[in-house]
Amino acid sequence: MAEQSIPVAGTEEGGSVEEATSAEGGAPAGSGISRRALLGTAGATGLVLGAAGGAVGYASAPAAATPLTSVGSDEVMFHGKHQPGIAEGLQARGHLVAFDLAAGAGRKEAAALLRRWSQTARRLMAGEASGSGDTDVARDAGPSSLTLTFGFGHSFFARTGLEKQRPVALDPLPDFSSDQLDKTRSNGDLWVQIGANDALVAFHALRAIQNDTGSAAKVRWQMNGFNRTPGATAHPMTARNLMGQLDGTRNPKPSEPDFDQRIFVPESGTPAWMANGSYAVVRRIRMLLDDWEKLSLGAQEAVIGRRKANGAALSGGTETTAMDLEKTDAKGDLAVPINAHARITRPDQNGGAAILRRPFSYHDGIDADGVPDAGLLFVCWQADPLRGFVPLQRKLDRGDALSQYIRHESSGLFAVPGGAADGEYVGQGLLEG
Repeated sequence: MAEQSIPVAGTEEGGSVEEATSAEGGAPAGSGISRRALLGTAGATGLVLGAAGGAVGYASAPAAATPLTSVGSDEVMFHGKHQPGIAEGLQARGHLVAFDLAAGAGRKEAAALLRRWSQTARRLMAGEASGSGDTDVARDAGPSSLTLTFGFGHSFFARTGLEKQRPVALDPLPDFSSDQLDKTRSNGDLWVQIGANDALVAFHALRAIQNDTGSAAKVRWQMNGFNRTPGATAHPMTARNLMGQLDGTRNPKPSEPDFDQRIFVPESGTPAWMANGSYAVVRRIRMLLDDWEKLSLGAQEAVIGRRKANGAALSGGTETTAMDLEKTDAKGDLAVPINAHARITRPDQNGGAAILRRPFSYHDGIDADGVPDAGLLFVCWQADPLRGFVPLQRKLDRGDALSQYIRHESSGLFAVPGGAADGEYVGQGLLEG
């Protein structure tokens, strides 16, 4: 989408995450190979099917190739300085779900719930059963890069009598002209992000979290999303969204010296319980795909400001070449249009505002009028939304060429505390402080 992480669909700014390589898996001894191994290795090793007489031919795999089946063995640690699911790469499947505390439930019930959730998250992320009531949905799978991330909404603090601990950064987001928000699918007391590289592993975690909730809270809304499966491309590359655009080209990277400063609350920050945490802006952004797909390739590229094929700026070069904002074409027009999404969202055009985009695409079927309900479950991370998402979205609100092809339909802002130490649960510093 754009130059920096940006709050819109089809941008190249935010959540650009490199996809992992394929997996491992080989043929069992004896006759042929298993169906799972066959499907898992076909793309990664150059397996050739349909040879004369139904024979199977094998092409030598590159030394670095990894069979797809190893996707299941990848594990993310639950305990750590930061919660999982923020700086890790994009996952193939995701669930976003918000809860409201039940009537009469308060700080005590919330603390018990976060303890249960944290214990379940630790087990599931290690590839273990969720507990005695495990549903066996993921029995045959490994961790599959599962992550569970927990956050608190603005309303949570009044419900638990913790108003004095509510961060100023959690003040409600301002209204934007592109908003057409459904309040029933926005905000919430508690928020859970689930991601994994296997759909059953992700669903298993979702059900475990819902079962752990018991009578303490009820689901306010749930959204389901997906990304390209790791290993589906010949080499790691920036992901594409449902508009076909590379999405996340200029996402901040953990290797950059100011990454933590931009994305995480400092240890000396306030309130103290948010140290090493982050703020998540969550938006359901519908893409008006019927209108978008009527545009010519050149028109689509002018809206974004980048080549659709490789993500290169219209000013020239490759995906990672710096955009030349002053370059003109043979007619004297700017190579990158003044209202192009990528131009508008550049950090140097927004006082350095930066967000880490980590989205999922979604498709919820077809409306009664035959229009696809599809787009982006936009999730972005920052140390302070007033210095990250808000200035970027305000700038987009004033003239982004992409705005006529998208619609913001729901919104949420959540305070996501730092990671839990071994033996602790997420949010313990707030709920027991």
